[in-house]
Amino acid sequence: MAQTKRIVIVGCGRLGGALANQLSAEGHDVIVIDRKPQSFDKLNNDFSGYKILGDAVEFHVLKEAGVEGADCLFATTTSDNTNLMLAQVAKVIFEIPQVVARVFDPARESLYREFGIETISPVQLSAKAFIQASQ
Repeated sequence: MAQTKRIVIVGCGRLGGALANQLSAEGHDVIVIDRKPQSFDKLNNDFSGYKILGDAVEFHVLKEAGVEGADCLFATTTSDNTNLMLAQVAKVIFEIPQVVARVFDPARESLYREFGIETISPVQLSAKAFIQASQ
């Protein structure tokens, strides 16, 4: 296995939960932050990481999650604004080497890139998949 990473995932919806389950199964040190306790129901019984109940927009929640030593942060909430803000804080303040944010609005991707933040756009990925399927 590759080197174990300390990965913080903000948002434990379908995407965040799936990421957390897979990365935990691969042996990584995973910390998941979400505001809703029921969101953690998406985690498998064998999830070996940490669950932090709180709003990651609040600085003390990020500190409690131990982002200072993280190798990677995934911002997977359903809010583009929240994901951008969290990604900036992770990159600039906590100097996390790899920061990836989900962005729904393709028009905002260039803004993320201006801040040096890697993005994953479900809209763009879906559009590419549909186009490939039609060829």
